[in-house]
Amino acid sequence: MNGGRAGPGLRCLVTGATGYIGGRLVPELLAAGHQVRCLARSPQKVSGHPWAAEVEVAAGDVTRARSVADALRGMDVAYYLVHALGTGRDFEETDRAAARIFGEQAQAAGVRRIVYLGGLTPADVPERELSPHLRSRAEVGRILLDSGVPTTVLRAAVIIGSGSASFEMLRYLTERLPVMVTPRWVRTRIQPIAVRDVLRFLVGSATMPYDVNRAFDIGGPDVLTYRDMMVKYAAVAGLPRRGIVSIPVLTPRLSSLWIGLVTPVPPSIARPLTESLRHEVVCRDRDIERYVPAPASGPIGFDEAVRLALQRVRDAQVTTRWSSASPPGAPSDPLPTDPDWAGGSLYTDRRELVVDASREALWRVVEGIGGENGWYSLPLAWAARGWLDRLVGGVGLRRGRRDAQRLRVGDSLDFWRVEEIEPGHLLRLRAEMRLPGLAWLELYVEQDENGRTRYRQRALFHPHGLLGHAYWWGVSPFHALVFGGMARNIARAAARAPRTGPAEPRPTQ
Repeated sequence: MNGGRAGPGLRCLVTGATGYIGGRLVPELLAAGHQVRCLARSPQKVSGHPWAAEVEVAAGDVTRARSVADALRGMDVAYYLVHALGTGRDFEETDRAAARIFGEQAQAAGVRRIVYLGGLTPADVPERELSPHLRSRAEVGRILLDSGVPTTVLRAAVIIGSGSASFEMLRYLTERLPVMVTPRWVRTRIQPIAVRDVLRFLVGSATMPYDVNRAFDIGGPDVLTYRDMMVKYAAVAGLPRRGIVSIPVLTPRLSSLWIGLVTPVPPSIARPLTESLRHEVVCRDRDIERYVPAPASGPIGFDEAVRLALQRVRDAQVTTRWSSASPPGAPSDPLPTDPDWAGGSLYTDRRELVVDASREALWRVVEGIGGENGWYSLPLAWAARGWLDRLVGGVGLRRGRRDAQRLRVGDSLDFWRVEEIEPGHLLRLRAEMRLPGLAWLELYVEQDENGRTRYRQRALFHPHGLLGHAYWWGVSPFHALVFGGMARNIARAAARAPRTGPAEPRPTQ
């Protein structure tokens, strides 16, 4: 250690490693020569990342002191990249309790630095007048700064990068609405930052001098209104200039519902984002550059950040998405594989077919399901179900896929989430649409005793109360069309596909 700085090869704990920022930070830390341990509530979600074999994984939850203590043991630097955004009305208390646990356990473990990514707050607005989202992020930063462990709090406004919630909101609003009637927050000044610069600051913060214990504002070189950002996005994307008219009557709640209908971002996420845009969020200083100098080319500007993000989207190289951080089912939720299914009633729709194709061709179709590839039966019915889900505050179908061909555990897939994947054999999806119960969809690729390729499909539903039972029996008459058609069309797509190369993904009815 020289000059009060930690040397290379630091032992770093990353919380939120399966989320949007954490999933991108881990490979950057590895590239910088650090050792990485990931704290994950669902360790299997880490396994699908290309860097999984290079890290240690600790199972645990930031709200449980014992698991946090175990994960922090032996660590030099701890990255706190979790928050309870969109998880319910009590998210502020959850954030507060988790931050206290983390700070206390980091001090007890002898951690040398905590690094936290929070939100940029306006200088002239009392904290009590901030949105609940920004207020909670500010409070978490204070708790960590007061923990007794030297802490770096990085405060960012809008992060521009492929897959970020802010970028997808901007992208879909601009691309889908050539003429927009918008709320007045589109005239609020913002200092966006490219995700690459956020990662640079996060990695660089690990080696700050031990006497640094403070917050830093981080932002790109451009200060823009949200309206400016939409106009610039259209120019970079090669779209005609957008017509934008702002009106004062759209409240954050109405804005979030409107965004939920137009973009993949559901109202539960859109509302805190839009509430955060009510106030000007511009960096008050650039003190961070004393410790993490800017590259010779300078920080990335807004236009270049958009260009880079769009290129990754077009090249299907979106490594993480905002929806990666959505909470999984509760640990107490039963699984469809439980023996005799102790969780109660379990309704099942089974389909099984012999397929005139290789197992490899059939698996390519199975793994490519959803998103732009569709669900292989009654596209209008699936679309209607997605719209209905959006209208009642669910995620709908617009989340799509992170990658057009490959899936990994934890990926969002329209209104499903990948719960388990055994390459070449099993894809299990857990429903995240609004339902009076729990639902799964299982797709199997197998070989029978005669050497034939066999496709097996199960839709499972665990009802909650009488409404759940009524829901299943109300929709069961349509299962032959939806699930039966799905099985037949998947089999046909696999049979038509070339023996090598990608299988045909499009639904046929």
